[in-house]
Amino acid sequence: MQQITIDQEFRDLLPALDQETYKALEENLIQNGCRDSLVLWNGILIDGHNRYEICVKHDIPFTTVEKVFASREEALIWIISTQVSRRNLTPIQLSHFRGLHYAADKKILSNESGKNQHIEVEEQNVPQPKSQSTAERLGKKYNVSSMTIKRDAKVAEAISAIGEASPAAKSKILSGEINIDKSELKKLSAMPKEDIEVIAADIESGAYEKKKTAAQMLAGQESSRILVKMAPLNTAIGKISNVFQAELPKIATPEERTQVKTTLRSYIDTLEDLYKQI
Repeated sequence: MQQITIDQEFRDLLPALDQETYKALEENLIQNGCRDSLVLWNGILIDGHNRYEICVKHDIPFTTVEKVFASREEALIWIISTQVSRRNLTPIQLSHFRGLHYAADKKILSNESGKNQHIEVEEQNVPQPKSQSTAERLGKKYNVSSMTIKRDAKVAEAISAIGEASPAAKSKILSGEINIDKSELKKLSAMPKEDIEVIAADIESGAYEKKKTAAQMLAGQESSRILVKMAPLNTAIGKISNVFQAELPKIATPEERTQVKTTLRSYIDTLEDLYKQI
């Protein structure tokens, strides 16, 4: 059987199959053989990891096809594009892939000026449209905004950092076993390595969920306390609203309407000033 190299980074890009799906794939390969070729790059497996594992286990023959890429980043982008087009991914998995694609694309340089490989070299003396940024181009590819792509880059950065500290914690995030918001991951990307390691350990052990639940309960208690203190304000605003509702039908002239609007605007301005102070 052909010797194939397994690259851990490439392997870890693939969302893990659940037991039922893996078992179904295994039974299919045993019964029908491996019909689709495994895809290699320089002898490294880049597509077909589960099939390869099953084929080796049961001594099932398989074929391979080689892809040619100029760099590791191009190979990684191909893997990402293939997975996104093939699988039904969760929002966090999609965000992770888009962020990794963005980071890989930024590393690929086509010339000394550092332009992205997807930007064509401009012909001399020929007017050219303004080149798109990497985030804009990928935003169009994935049908999201360029800002979303940049936020995804931070999410992917945080997940990668967590994965370095604990592969198990990374797996729990991407599988959805741990419910961690993308905004939380974005904040994690700016944290010191030591803090990320602590959070990764908490995620792996299950302590993260407990701490998060406790923090949410505390926040809820604090919010309830504040709302209780604001009850008189809610009552006062309610009374003002009732007065205005009662008086509106009595307005007879444009001058009276203007006076009511002026009074109402003063209340609105006061509330807006208070809102800005929060």
